Amino acid sequence: MLVLTRKPGQGIMIGDDVCITLVEVKGDTVRIGIDAPRSTKVYRQELYEAVRQENRDAVSWEMSDLEALGLHAAGEKK
Repeated sequence: MLVLTRKPGQGIMIGDDVCITLVEVKGDTVRIGIDAPRSTKVYRQELYEAVRQENRDAVSWEMSDLEALGLHAAGEKK
């Protein structure tokens, strides 16, 4: 991990087309601005991780899930 010290108004470049600017520091909160092409997806990390976990959960299954589908398709109830 690269750790940099920046003052408000200063920024860093990521590649040739992403600029991150430190906008404001207030107490323990830091506001940053991100200038990136529309094709570059930018997410808050906690939301990104939550979506990844939901996707993992959606594709995981157990044999009992498959058996329940078979019973349902045959018109039977558990």
